[in-house]
Amino acid sequence: EQKETFADMKIGSIIGLLLIYFILAWVFKSWTRPFTIMIMIPFAFIGAVLGHYLLGLTMSILSMFALLALAGIVVNNSIILVSTIERRFDDLRNENDKSYDDDKIINEAIITGVVDRFRPVLLTSLTTIGGLSALLFEKSLQAQFLIPMAATIVFGLAITAFLVLIIVPSMIGISRDFSHFLKIFRMDKK
Repeated sequence: EQKETFADMKIGSIIGLLLIYFILAWVFKSWTRPFTIMIMIPFAFIGAVLGHYLLGLTMSILSMFALLALAGIVVNNSIILVSTIERRFDDLRNENDKSYDDDKIINEAIITGVVDRFRPVLLTSLTTIGGLSALLFEKSLQAQFLIPMAATIVFGLAITAFLVLIIVPSMIGISRDFSHFLKIFRMDKK
């Protein structure tokens, strides 16, 4: 039954990730922007596995359910950060004249966006971690089956809370550089 459940969860996870991708592609009107946001999901998984290892827990069905919830939390942090950066970019572009370089504007937008979102990302992550940490140290028999779920979210969120502020802005810069490279490459072919 456990193998069957894991197989069903695997299919459900793939469908869920595809739905997240297509919704993000539709909202951001970009096929590459969802990758910038969803890149954090593997890091959340790494944090969850590390937490299980450190606490001597095995990955259970509840751990897998918690991984899906964790993916949603991490994607939410990334979406808000990307939206803030794009909003700053639009504001800075409108404030400056046309001679101002878009690369300087995006760099400034990335920096101000990360600074603006630093405290909210940190506070929401720390309050979630703090609330679930009490469950990690619970000794009662009723709580024992929930501990793997709490460990997944606590350690996954602990790893990604800081990485989201580094990796997502880096991915925005990398994707912008890659699009410049493709434009230059297309011009050279003509």
